[in-house]
Amino acid sequence: MITAPTPKELGNYMPAEWEEHEATWLAWPNPRLKYWGERLAGVEKIYAQMVEALHRSEKVHMQVYDAEMERDVKQKLQRAKVPLDHIVFFETKNMDVWTRDHGPIFVKNGSGDIAITHWIFNGWGRYNDLAADTSVPARIHELTGLPYFNAGIVLEGGSIEVNGDGTIITTEQCLYHKNRNPFLSQEEITQRLEDFLGVDEILLLKKGLYKDDTAGHVDNIMRFVGPKRVVCVEERDRKDKNYRHLKRNKEAMVNEGFDVVSLPTPGVVKVDGERRAASYANFYIGNKVVLAPIFWREQDAEAVGILHDEFPERRIVPINCLDLVASGGTIHCVTQQQPKGKNWSKLMKKVLGNSLRYINDD
Repeated sequence: MITAPTPKELGNYMPAEWEEHEATWLAWPNPRLKYWGERLAGVEKIYAQMVEALHRSEKVHMQVYDAEMERDVKQKLQRAKVPLDHIVFFETKNMDVWTRDHGPIFVKNGSGDIAITHWIFNGWGRYNDLAADTSVPARIHELTGLPYFNAGIVLEGGSIEVNGDGTIITTEQCLYHKNRNPFLSQEEITQRLEDFLGVDEILLLKKGLYKDDTAGHVDNIMRFVGPKRVVCVEERDRKDKNYRHLKRNKEAMVNEGFDVVSLPTPGVVKVDGERRAASYANFYIGNKVVLAPIFWREQDAEAVGILHDEFPERRIVPINCLDLVASGGTIHCVTQQQPKGKNWSKLMKKVLGNSLRYINDD
């Protein structure tokens, strides 16, 4: 039972991703995680490409484990000829890179001030060694002084998609999975989303991609590109395990009155002999760019072209994500947008002083 005023009661809502950002949050790959192995250098190259594309039109807030890692990351970015003047480092003690899932989800009120909502991250109900990353939003609240709301239930940012106008899309497979919130009813979970993200309508799809390690994240199958417009992943191979439920997803959104644009799958993408949940829908919308995952497949050009048509005023930046998808996700999974907020510069000046020139408008 929540007795204090909820974010929604205080006029907060989660803005759409295409609304103006103050910054994008990333977590640099932690070499302490053994599973990176020989792919670490390739994943770090992907990160350098993302930072290089984003820093020209918004700040990059980079999570690192400690000061030693911060020095190492700065050196690697400088060697990649990526300027550091729009990058701010935050020591958050995070282990993994999935900022979309373990990081703060930002909301905004009618006065233009932003706040943090904190949801429990339990390693997708599967990986206990990563569940410690659930502390990251509280740590960012501690470092920044942003207002803070603790939702108190398990939810990953990749499991939801909002249009900034009161509607949210999610999947039954993920949001109501027994390894997320087994002691809460569907109605209780739904109410928490409404209260903490400021939404009025929840559209529930059945399931996500086959072999998705997260058990059905929506950001691999459907994305808002406008308040009433979505791109929807479509499998053209009738024999593929994704064909039927992706077709049902598209039909459901058409029936709800949305403009639906089909986005192809890259087909079966295998890394080290194992099929991965590779998706062109896992793009990220920056202020001036759209970071688009590609997989060296013949469908890459078509997918990039569709994104170009949907975002004609933004530059589409294709990034080869084979090394990253090997660990379970791609670009949207590792990013989190921080909306522009009137209270941000004031808070950062108070916390960090004049040493941060980046807080000035430029």
